[in-house]
Amino acid sequence: MINTGYYAGWGTLSLINAGLAQGKNRSGLNWFLISLLLGPVATFLIVFLSPAPDK
Repeated sequence: MINTGYYAGWGTLSLINAGLAQGKNRSGLNWFLISLLLGPVATFLIVFLSPAPDK
């Protein structure tokens, strides 16, 4: 039996993390991929990292 809710939640968290990263001037795609691997740990990192300097 496959629990698809788990995958949907993990994917949603990755999308949220990508949005948070873009709000801090960081690459949304990179953080989306990192979030697929690390999940909540990536959220913790994004929240506590300082925003990237403007280019």
